[in-house]
Amino acid sequence: MAFPSQGYTLGDTAAEADEARSTWAAVAHAALEFEPVTMVVDPTEIDIARRYLSADIEIMQTPLDDAWMRDIGPTFVYDDGALAGVDWTFNGWGAQDWATWDHDAKVASYVLEQAGVPRIKSSIVNEGGGFHVDGEGTVLLTETVQLDAGRNPEASKADIEAEVARTIGATHAVWLPRGLTRDSQRFGTRGHVDIVAAIPAPGVLLLHDQRNPDHPDHAVMQQIEAALARTTDAAGRAWDIRKLPAPAVLEDDEGPVDYSYLNHLVVNDGVIACSFGDAHDAEAVSVLAEAYPGRRVVTVDARPLFARGGGIHCITQQQPVAPA
Repeated sequence: MAFPSQGYTLGDTAAEADEARSTWAAVAHAALEFEPVTMVVDPTEIDIARRYLSADIEIMQTPLDDAWMRDIGPTFVYDDGALAGVDWTFNGWGAQDWATWDHDAKVASYVLEQAGVPRIKSSIVNEGGGFHVDGEGTVLLTETVQLDAGRNPEASKADIEAEVARTIGATHAVWLPRGLTRDSQRFGTRGHVDIVAAIPAPGVLLLHDQRNPDHPDHAVMQQIEAALARTTDAAGRAWDIRKLPAPAVLEDDEGPVDYSYLNHLVVNDGVIACSFGDAHDAEAVSVLAEAYPGRRVVTVDARPLFARGGGIHCITQQQPVAPA
């Protein structure tokens, strides 16, 4: 993980900064119940971070612009049986005018160096929240992310597919046409898949389900589901689609929300899931528990994360154990 240190993520007031730091810490401590946690902290924030984080959380120091480790950190892979990490090119979610990324573009390389893990450099602009895999060759991608003119203006689908095959070994791409409404607006990622769909097991697809036709994502998800219904996984299986309800709340002060229970983290023997103080929280926990049998589902209130542009999956990045 990365600890929030500046900019819009911290907010404009001391109370907003405390809320951000407390929520990042709550996710870290939830994961710590299951496995070790390392937090990358800007050197200017070390003393503050130690006030929020347990002594059991390892701290590493490097300059940061922001705190979305899923997107700025490496994607770990096994390369011929050895642990390695993909360092995607990062440019602030498509060179957005509100983003800075001079420091964050170097975080993946720093993490891999500290972990002693070989680096696989990728020339394409991509973020960890912009794809999902099943571990058997399937990758979910989104046309408005990997083909975004602000990210990879000259790339074709074939170019992107060749690069994900080279870097993460995914040989069967399933393209979503777009992402959720709020995420497609100015302060969004332009369509990250990790609030839309996830693959909890080969052949199984968890899908965001906005049931209320008053929310624009009701129509969006119909479009996405129709596109996915025409696809299979790498093994040729039709998807076993399981719906995760969208929270009942429809909007905040900025308009329609993109709250999503899809944005969860799988850990050793557990799942760290978003809650929203919402009528649909319990149903979402039940669906996740069924999708991940044998894992304990732990929830963290993710409203402060979504108010800042993401969720639990967005602020975390898993590192698998190195083979013996």
